[in-house]
Amino acid sequence: MSDGFQVFLGVLPEVCPRDGRRMVLTADADGRCEVFAWDAATRTARQVTESSEGTVHCAIDAESYVWWFDEDADGRGHWWFQPFDGGPRLPGLPGAPAGRPRGLAVTDDGTVAAALALPGGGTSLLLGRRSHVPHEVFRVAGEGSLGGITPEGDLVALATVSDGAVTVTVVTSGGRVVATLPHPDGPGGRFWCRGFSPRPGRSELLLVHEFDDRYELATWTARRGLVTHSWCRFDTEITARWYPDSDEVLVRQERHGRSLLHRVSLRGRTRRAVPTPAGSLLDAAARPGGGLHYLWTDTAHPPVLRATDGVALPAPGPLPQVPGHHTDLWTPTPDGPVHTLLSLPRPLHSRLTEAERGTGPPTEAGAAPPPAVFLVHGGPADHDRDAYDATLHTLVASGYAVARVNYRGSTGYGPRWRRALEAGVGHPQVADLAAVRADLVRRGLVDDRATALWGVSWGAYLVLLALGTRPKLWQAGVAVKPVADWVTAHRMTTPTLRALDVRWFGGTPEQVPERYADSSPLTFAAQVRAPLLVVGADRDVKCPPEQIRSYLTALSAADVAHEQMWLDTGHDGYDGAAHVAVLRRSLSFLQTHLPAPRPATPSRPPARPGGPRSR
Repeated sequence: MSDGFQVFLGVLPEVCPRDGRRMVLTADADGRCEVFAWDAATRTARQVTESSEGTVHCAIDAESYVWWFDEDADGRGHWWFQPFDGGPRLPGLPGAPAGRPRGLAVTDDGTVAAALALPGGGTSLLLGRRSHVPHEVFRVAGEGSLGGITPEGDLVALATVSDGAVTVTVVTSGGRVVATLPHPDGPGGRFWCRGFSPRPGRSELLLVHEFDDRYELATWTARRGLVTHSWCRFDTEITARWYPDSDEVLVRQERHGRSLLHRVSLRGRTRRAVPTPAGSLLDAAARPGGGLHYLWTDTAHPPVLRATDGVALPAPGPLPQVPGHHTDLWTPTPDGPVHTLLSLPRPLHSRLTEAERGTGPPTEAGAAPPPAVFLVHGGPADHDRDAYDATLHTLVASGYAVARVNYRGSTGYGPRWRRALEAGVGHPQVADLAAVRADLVRRGLVDDRATALWGVSWGAYLVLLALGTRPKLWQAGVAVKPVADWVTAHRMTTPTLRALDVRWFGGTPEQVPERYADSSPLTFAAQVRAPLLVVGADRDVKCPPEQIRSYLTALSAADVAHEQMWLDTGHDGYDGAAHVAVLRRSLSFLQTHLPAPRPATPSRPPARPGGPRSR
């Protein structure tokens, strides 16, 4: 694996608490995501799992047992474990119900805490010993995830989402609730659970406290209750992790499409920047002794693992570099400036100075602007980063300009920008895409007669809505696993997403039918003019196939030119073959309906794209 390692998901290896040289990680295995054990001392890897559906959830405990979640085609399954060097596969929690994994933690003495999303709804918090039948200590009706367990195993945190409200509940090993955050009489805002201190005897829970206009660190203990560290505030989204051998915290901030690291001493009330290369850190963690491991990337370079403490991490084989010129642009709008990450094919590389400043088009005589593809990110609580994207690589290498717009609702620009998502679902985001398109055309950077949209999941939803509501702007569209019919999607999707719909729209389709109709691509299907490729998945529970088929029927009834492609997968998949098939079909579709000039510099995009996006 060390000769051809490729990141499949953007997370660091999990490290054995007692032996930092032993790790477990997910990586590419012939186009699938599988679990590997990595021995840094010998620089050798062992593939642990091999599944037709792929395997993504894994962990390693203090005794070097490797854990993984073996799930079926619908995502339900059980936890298993095995010695680090191989051996019999053993059930981790025999007798536990089949469910979807929502977190696992193992203390030094072998106490196991696991959260499972149950088929009938709700989340079960289980506690037990390795390879013993567990007992349920707590259950919630909504979607939950494990927030952490103390080293002694006496307190467990569960983070839940119900009707849009985020709650952190702390329970004892016997199931007694000792804290619920936020407390009705406490401070406002939401809390994001970041785990208990790994140091024995602390029993201190780390949280991120979200306010209307900022984020602050917070901690909770049974003795002191909730303490918000108001002196340490951030204007954009953060996540945080404890240092393993001190009371300090490593904070990773996402700001304007790039990552920043900070080392925070909660006791000393100090904060300092941690130097890292410009770009994005998909994951970062402090190691014993002050070392730092992180997963770095930028638009031109695929993700690589880096360590500051000399520990050998899995190294990739030869990595491609994305050709062309990669830059940032800000488009002024009445609702605030919109940030775009722009990649241009090499013919315009040396002619951008004036256009980037907005003072005029490229000056080379006869240099026609290229056709452009807007890659629309999903989520919607996500953002486009200065990070490698295999689809972008393929498009730029094929001669297209690529625009990645962090429209209203994106993370990385503060709470107010993210909450703007709910002001008329979908339409503010489409307006931002249109504004950026007009700006790029005005600057002479893209061809006004050749712009397309390409999105996955929520991004695919925006593609369909933009093609239907602003049909004159776009010349082609690719929508992969979209929301196409809000009413049918609401009826067929998961309870968690139904609750999210109710929060966004202010009610159910029966209560506010006009709001669902106003934001549904189905309403505007007959107005679509651009050729359209729609990709659906037969086992998708987030963007169900039924609502895609109702949209396709409406396109056919209106005689709208379109193609369709169907996958025998769910919404999220760990088999790269499906991603490659979609990438090839989509590129062929674009080259037919939006031809690009032959690129000046040959490039070999990767054979396999990275991990899936989510709604």
